Amino acid sequence: MTDLKERTGATPALVSATDGMTARRRRRRTGWIIAGAAYLITFLIVLPLLWIALLSVQPSADILSNPLSFAHLTLENYANAISSLPLLRMYGNTLLIAVVSVTIGTAISFMAAFALTRMVFRRPRAQSSVRFYLLAGLAVPVYILLFPVYRLDLALGIFGTYWALILPYVAVSIPFNTLLMTGFLREFPTEIEEAAIIDGVGLWRLCWSVVLPLMKPVIATILIFNVVYVFNEFPFASILINDPEMVTVSLAVSRFQGQYTVDYGGMMAAATLVLLPQLAIYALFQRQVIAGMTVGAVKG
Repeated sequence: MTDLKERTGATPALVSATDGMTARRRRRRTGWIIAGAAYLITFLIVLPLLWIALLSVQPSADILSNPLSFAHLTLENYANAISSLPLLRMYGNTLLIAVVSVTIGTAISFMAAFALTRMVFRRPRAQSSVRFYLLAGLAVPVYILLFPVYRLDLALGIFGTYWALILPYVAVSIPFNTLLMTGFLREFPTEIEEAAIIDGVGLWRLCWSVVLPLMKPVIATILIFNVVYVFNEFPFASILINDPEMVTVSLAVSRFQGQYTVDYGGMMAAATLVLLPQLAIYALFQRQVIAGMTVGAVKG
């Protein structure tokens, strides 16, 4: 600033204004770059959804020969999908499995998270070992669990029943749910719990009447992620369910693929019908999802 003043004879106020304009231009340029990157990422995420919607209104012949053609757009694929799919049955089965598995998994995860953050372990290493065990559970691919779960279902006599899917879904959801709740409870003020204990509240009522109602953002995030996972899950459902009356959403969509032929138009239309409820859920509860994923990330 001193050199600029000596060379140009500018006053300090003029130099300060020039520096301010330069800083604003730099911030504006940075903002444009960040906005452009955000729009690009959003476009790359939305592009597959738009591609599915475009293919769902084209005949199967055009999908293979000229997928970018807009000459023969039709809603026949949706009519075939609605007439071929047992919509009420597949949504009813999926909702039943989702409600039971998500309820059980969320309850177990909450109790585990409360124990990891509030209970005093005799050996501190045991507490860290449990957390590492849950973290390792997130790294296990689902496909590795297919054969062990299949043998367990046969041994328990639940193969081909709703419980054949409910129990694996509960087990798969526990690591993610517990770690997310643990992150929230670590930043949760213990003064509220101490005041409740002084008032004579027991452990059971403390958990379900004091702590749980304050975890609504995390609970909402867990419910949404788990329900969407159950709707999209295919490997377990394709192996553990063999009754057509128990077909789920993912299994119903796979019906458009035969042994020698594939109805691409019908498959795209069915996939669109499956995606619409999930997109509606995210649109309605996006604030709860963002709040639940970021809660506890910043102190103060």
